[in-house]
Amino acid sequence: MALFIEWIGHSTFKIMGSKTIYIDPWKIPNTLNDGDIILISHDHHDHFSPHDIKKIAKEPWNVYGPASVIKELGTGRILNPGDATVEGNISIKATPSYTINKLFHPKEKNWVGFYIVIDDIKIYYAGDSDFIPEMRDLEPVDIALLPVGGKFTMNADEAAVAANKIFPATAIPYHWGDIIGTKEDAELFAENCECKTIILDPGELIEISEKYLEKKSRKKGKIKHIFQIWK
Repeated sequence: MALFIEWIGHSTFKIMGSKTIYIDPWKIPNTLNDGDIILISHDHHDHFSPHDIKKIAKEPWNVYGPASVIKELGTGRILNPGDATVEGNISIKATPSYTINKLFHPKEKNWVGFYIVIDDIKIYYAGDSDFIPEMRDLEPVDIALLPVGGKFTMNADEAAVAANKIFPATAIPYHWGDIIGTKEDAELFAENCECKTIILDPGELIEISEKYLEKKSRKKGKIKHIFQIWK
């Protein structure tokens, strides 16, 4: 089974494989009710939107996030940093996500990013974060989703330093193009990354093909990655 990752815009991703996972749904264009799992990193309005959750969630809602999110939503499961859960063949671990020299995302809030393993693909979503020490200790990552907009999160240069330390197979920048950050930030990030990068436009997705999965199993991480990009 191939896996698809769509960048809906800003910090919102949709992962489609054996299940459909949404991360931080905001400004969802259509009502689909196709979300098997919904992950919310923190309670800022551009990441936590009950209106958008309602548009994508199946019944009953299957939402995971930090305590502040689940308390306000009134349903779901709390995942604080370090907590983990398994749904079938999908594992999800909440990772620390905070900023160091900014007021917007203090560590004591216990907000999160996510380390997701779905269909043998390891995806890291940093949340609204700086390059923090905990990123150095991540398990191997296939796809790293990293913010690049600056002011509220890492800027492009800082995100590239994080990517070069995490060293995923592929990095995709987000947190640009709405509220803060521009495509130039995404391009600067790509220029400074030592790993492969893919800059998606809103609504664009990549397909991680069956050939990629076959090569991954044979080469154990030293892979020529094969992607298809769809509009």
